Amino acid sequence: MDDHPVVRDGLRGMFEREPDVEVVGEAASGPEALAVVASLTQAGRAPDVVLMDLRMPLGDGITAIRELRALDPARPRILVLTTYDTDRDVVTAMSAGADGYLLKDTRRADLVRAIVDLCAGRTALAPGALDALTGRRSGAATELTTRELEVLRVIARGGTNRSAAGHLLVSEATVKTHLVHAYAKLGVGDRAAAVRVAYERGLL
Repeated sequence: MDDHPVVRDGLRGMFEREPDVEVVGEAASGPEALAVVASLTQAGRAPDVVLMDLRMPLGDGITAIRELRALDPARPRILVLTTYDTDRDVVTAMSAGADGYLLKDTRRADLVRAIVDLCAGRTALAPGALDALTGRRSGAATELTTRELEVLRVIARGGTNRSAAGHLLVSEATVKTHLVHAYAKLGVGDRAAAVRVAYERGLL
């Protein structure tokens, strides 16, 4: 979802050469993205991953991410693809419900890998986005917070995002945000690796 036709054309052309990726729709604004996803879902062709720019006319990407997450906290997976990498942009997008954050100068192979990772339930983050989430760019501490540890404890016992949300009396989106932050701080890309590394570091 990008307001620049040349960007959409470039992405479509790139993905057409990838046997494991199929482009099922495109949009030029946040509201149009919501309409396209709704139409595809109704037709039984719901997208697995949505690429979302942050700043578009007639409706920004952040609002679209929040509205997609209000409809379904887990699907589609949302990958922000943008030119903006300030800490505020990254944190706002991930807190809104994005599952990954890459910049438009990302290499083709890395973008395709990110889509595959998202489909498999992993997180895809540009190095700058990782730094923003861990606080390294601002010099903040990178230790896991109490909430992040609580979520990991539930996950370590075989719990799901839903059960963790019920246990902690928070939303599933909040649980996912805690997990994303924990992944970034632990330097991992999925829940199994997060639990393993947390055990290795004596955090659990």
